[in-house]
Amino acid sequence: MQNQSKVHEIKTRVRYQETDQMGIVYYANFFVYFEMGRTEYLRNLGLPYSMLEKEHIYFPVTEAHCRFRSPALYDDILVIHTWISELKHATLEFSHNVIRDGDNTLIVEGITKLACLNANRKPARIPDKLKRLLE
Repeated sequence: MQNQSKVHEIKTRVRYQETDQMGIVYYANFFVYFEMGRTEYLRNLGLPYSMLEKEHIYFPVTEAHCRFRSPALYDDILVIHTWISELKHATLEFSHNVIRDGDNTLIVEGITKLACLNANRKPARIPDKLKRLLE
């Protein structure tokens, strides 16, 4: 992980509906976990999505990757680590690691890239005051 001081951590318990017939977390749910991590990372900075959207600043995901290392199972407690791995003029990249609480097994690692859009939903520079908070 990069820049340990800027890593945000949340925990979640795997619910039954998040698993497949084998009791393993269905792969698409990891993107939901990544979103949970991003949302709480920004909220922790004092930037909840609701506030950004009131200021007509939007951050849609433009790219997402996930590398699976070990299965997560029903009722596991997962620790989602999230940090900013790249910040450019109009884009932002978050990195994510998900580990199983207790044995610290790496479950998945991944990234999500987001683009900054303005009120017209057109690409825009990340506002300076926001960029300073993210750096």
